[in-house]
This record gives sequence, structure tokens and C-alpha cells, in this order.
Amino acid sequence: MADGEVIYETEALIAEDIDAYLEQHQHKSLLRFITCGSVDDGKSTLIGRLLYDSKMIFEDQLASLEADSKQVGTQGQGIDFALLVDGLAAEREQGITIDVAYRFFATEKRKFIVADTPGHEQYTRNMVTGASTADLAVILVDARKGVLTQTRRHSYLSHLLGIRNIVLAVNKMDLVDYDQAAFDDIVSDYRDFAAGIGIEDFLAVPVSGLKGDNIIAKSSATPWYDGPALLDHLETVGLDFDRRRKQPFRMAVQWVNRPNLDFRGFSGMIASGRIAPGDPVRVLPSGKTSTVERIVTMPALGGGDGDGDLGHAIAGQSVTITLADEIDCSRGDVIAAADAPPEVADQFEATIVWMADEPMLPGRPYAIKIGTNNLRATITDEKYQVNVNTMEKMASKSLELNGIAVCNISTDRPVPFTPYDDNPDLGGFILIDRITNATVGAGMIHFALRRSQNIHWQAVDITREAHAEQKGQKAKLLWFTGLSGSGKSTIANLVEKKLHAMGKHSFLLDGDNVRHGLNRDLGFTDVDRVENIRRVGEVAKLMTDAGLIVLTAFISPFRAERQMVRAMLPESEFVEVFVDTPLEVAEQRDVKGLYRKARAGELKNFTGIDSPYEEPENAEIRVNTVEMTAEEAAEYIVEQLFNGS
Repeated sequence: MADGEVIYETEALIAEDIDAYLEQHQHKSLLRFITCGSVDDGKSTLIGRLLYDSKMIFEDQLASLEADSKQVGTQGQGIDFALLVDGLAAEREQGITIDVAYRFFATEKRKFIVADTPGHEQYTRNMVTGASTADLAVILVDARKGVLTQTRRHSYLSHLLGIRNIVLAVNKMDLVDYDQAAFDDIVSDYRDFAAGIGIEDFLAVPVSGLKGDNIIAKSSATPWYDGPALLDHLETVGLDFDRRRKQPFRMAVQWVNRPNLDFRGFSGMIASGRIAPGDPVRVLPSGKTSTVERIVTMPALGGGDGDGDLGHAIAGQSVTITLADEIDCSRGDVIAAADAPPEVADQFEATIVWMADEPMLPGRPYAIKIGTNNLRATITDEKYQVNVNTMEKMASKSLELNGIAVCNISTDRPVPFTPYDDNPDLGGFILIDRITNATVGAGMIHFALRRSQNIHWQAVDITREAHAEQKGQKAKLLWFTGLSGSGKSTIANLVEKKLHAMGKHSFLLDGDNVRHGLNRDLGFTDVDRVENIRRVGEVAKLMTDAGLIVLTAFISPFRAERQMVRAMLPESEFVEVFVDTPLEVAEQRDVKGLYRKARAGELKNFTGIDSPYEEPENAEIRVNTVEMTAEEAAEYIVEQLFNGS
């Protein structure tokens, strides 16, 4: 055989081996896991050792790691494996983990994505982020310190977020001379705690991240331990998708795929179960039924590598499904097995983990994302808050950063869901601030509230438009907002007198008057202020439904609550009137003596003094009571309202 032929054949064999390797690698299962625990328990070191011993560090990375180890002062102590994942400068300076660090590695049996999560209590929200997509949690305990508060906190959160595979890694065994008694005591303490929060089973492994004991292979330093090494367990543990594939079929529609007039498919990732052409399905929340015509992948749609039409698809696969019938189906809907559809509801009990610096306030509206559904939601009731250090259930009216509470939630329309424990994809949600678009909370649905099935909208024959037409006017809500003493009530009263003289049908809801009756049970905390405005908004909406022009005079200090009321009404019916009066001017007027009491500390939560007022950013009407009298302001508002007519 000529040299050229030998080279050609050798290259062909190498290419064949590479193709075979890539094919094998492509079909490996993927395990996502987190490491968590208290500060300085060795989480980053453990991951670094795992990457190092599994030969997943490139030569240039290793050289950089050795150089960095010298810079941070580990001369004579070898490599500082924690530097592989502690990427932030602040982390390296302090020797702690602050943010979540993700690393990918693979062995011959499985692919892995590991999230190194921070141990400090103040970074609990970061830990929750890492745990939200994990199949397994490695909870580290320092063999010298035993089970600590953060051990309990992270174990509770891991279980709460649906992680059922728990590994208790008792680290730094080298610092206690690999003492079996120390290991057994920690495992016994943890087992007692775990049973109390519902963790039924876990694997306990004695390890040393620094020395590498029981991480890649069994260690001779612990002959008394008869369990697997950590990596052996990670390579063989069952995945959550294995469980989901046995459940009924569910797929949230992420995108309606319409490349041309001849094709209409529904794309998404299968959350659970198995589907095949010919299977009957139901689209929720509409309840319409059809059968699956095709399961399509990229080649059938005109590009990319893939498998073409599939004979079946299972949980974890992203596909496009076409249906035999032309039925209404859009983003946010769920396609499910026709004989086993998920529930549809608009009120739930859920656990919420709060992630924002600003507290959660029941009654305040938030945007909520459940699966591929985007809705508006309100926390209607905070049932209790959980102290994760003691597992105590505490009464509470708000939720601070990193707090956890069980709450009732109401959405603006029914949404298909499954309990989080059954399927996180359709039972988990995030809460978003509607003003800043920042994610402020994460939650897990427990079940639908019974009243969501018992209460339905009653159709009426006389519409809100008919009520307004009978009165010869358009329904409006004039929402007067401003500081105490700004003149809101005075101006609103004058406006209503002018409307009455014009023959308009109106009604004035004044802040002080409402608190004598409807809202007499509410105080002036932020939570009570939110509920005060929510109730007034609901009453005002009913009055506009009757065709009235409604005037309200409330401080209503928070933009979010004013936006909440605006969202209750049809577009253009909400008119925000900002009575703009500087604090010093309002305080000079102080007819009721409220500012004086607030300054003296006799009146708590007073707007402008020890409680904030958020000025409107785009009010429809603005009047400055320094530049005009109350009579002039009222005349100007009426002119603006009716365009001078």
C-alpha cells in the first residue's frame, strides 16, 4: 500500500473515531447539580478538585491556575482549586463565593453542569437561582463544625425547589484524621433534621476536597466507608426527566411556527410524558381537542441538521407539533393528553422566595411568568412566613429580601398548571416588578384554591357603555394624588360641583371619608396603604361600570398601586391628576396638625416624613397649587377633561 493510501486510510479512521465519539457524546444524559452549604465549607475547592481529577482542565488553564494560586498566597500548599470557579475579583480577595458560578464537564458516562452557589445568608437568592434548574444538590458540611444554620437553610431550599437527590458531603475529613465517629455524628444530626423537612433519603459521603478523598475514587483513608465515591454517584443517579417521562403528556407552547401559509405548528419543550402522531390532545385553557398530525424538526422546516419528522417524542425534547384540526392555540397555551389534562385556575396557594430589596406587599400587582404564560398577578394573602433557621411558621404582612412565605395568589385570567412537586416547568413561576421589569420573586405552586372553581363571572345584558350612554357622558375615573395638605380634597370637591352644574353624573370618593367605613380596619403601614388603594380601585371600577364620572382624592403614594387601578379600567378612562405641592408648602398649611405630629414622632408612617411619596411620572393632568388657586385648578381640570367644551 502506498504511503498516500496509508495516510488517507489513517485519516479516515481518525475521522470515523471522532464521529463516533461525537455521536456518543451527543446522546449522553445531562445532570445539573449544585454545591451549597455554609461559608468556607469548601464548595469551590470540591468542584475544582472534581474538574482537576476528571482531567477537565486544559493546559493553559492549569498554568493560569498555578500562577493565580501563588498570587493569592498558597505557595507550598499546592494548587488552590477554588480559583477555578471563584471568578469574581471580590471572591478571590475574600476567599468566598458571592455569585453563582457554572461549570461544564463530562465523563465517559454523563455530561454535567455544576453550579457553585454562595454560602452567605445575604446571597440566598443567588443560591435559589442555581437550584431552580438542578437535579441534585451536594450539601457540604465542614467535618470540624457539623450541621450549621446554612446547612439547614440550603437543605430546606433545595427540597423546596423540588430537588429530591441530596448528597451530604462531609468535607475536610483530613482535618479530623478521617475519624469515623465525627462523620457518624454529623450524619445522625443531619438525618434528624432532614426527616423534619421531608427529605426521606440522602447519600452521605466523607470527602476531602483538598486531598481528593472519595471524590473521583474510593479512598484508602476511609476503609470504614462502604458507599460510592462522589463521581460514581453523580454518573449513575436517576434524573428527573426519567420520572417526568412516565407522567401524562404536557407541552407549553412557546412559539406558533408559521413559516408559510401551508404550515402551522406549535413549538415548545415537552415538559412531561410521550407523544406520537395520532394521539388525541387537548389545548388549555380553551379545552379544544384535536389529534397530533406530525412531530416536526428542523429538516422538515427547510434547514439544519436533525431527525426530520419523528415517530414519537418524549419529555426533554424540543419539537414542533402540528394538529389535524385548525383550532385556536397560541403562546402560553398548554397542549396536553386529551384524557389527562392539567388543571386550569386563576387562584393558587404557593410558596414565594423574595429576591428584591423592596419588600413584597400583598395587594400590589406584579407581572407573573408561569411556563410560557405572561399574566398579571396579585398576592392576595400572606398566610405565614417560614423561618428557615428554626422552621417556625410566623405571622407576617410583608416579605423582605431572602424571605420565604406561603401565600395565596390571584392571576388576571385562568392559566393551566401542575403542582411544582409534579413538574417544575408548569408549576414554577417568577414575579416581575411592572415598573422596573426586575425579577423580584420566585415561587412554587402547591394547588389551586377551591374558590377559583366556584366563582365565575356572571354575564349581564346592560353593558357599561349602555349605562354611560343613558347618562349622556363617558365614564371616567379622576384620580387625584398628592401629599397631605396639597389641596386634593378641596380641588376634587370643586371639580365635582362644576360637573354637577354641567348636568354630569358623578361621585366623589374622599380618602378620609372612605376610612370611616369601607377601610376603617386599615392602618397606615405600606401593606395597609396598598390594600386601601386596591379596595378603592375596585369600588371606583364598579361605579364607572355604572357610567359615572368618579373622583377620588387619596395620597396614594406608590406608583405601582396607581398603575394597578389604571389597569382595572379600559384605556383612556383613568385620568391621573397630580396635585403638585412642594413638601414645605404642604407642611406650612398643615390644617390638621399631622405634619407637626409626624415630626414629633407621634404619627408613624406619615407620607413625606417617614414614608415615601412617589410622584407621578406621566400624569394626564398636573396642577401646581403654588401657582394657582384651588378654584383656578378646578377650572383648568374641567377644561382639560372636556377639551374646553
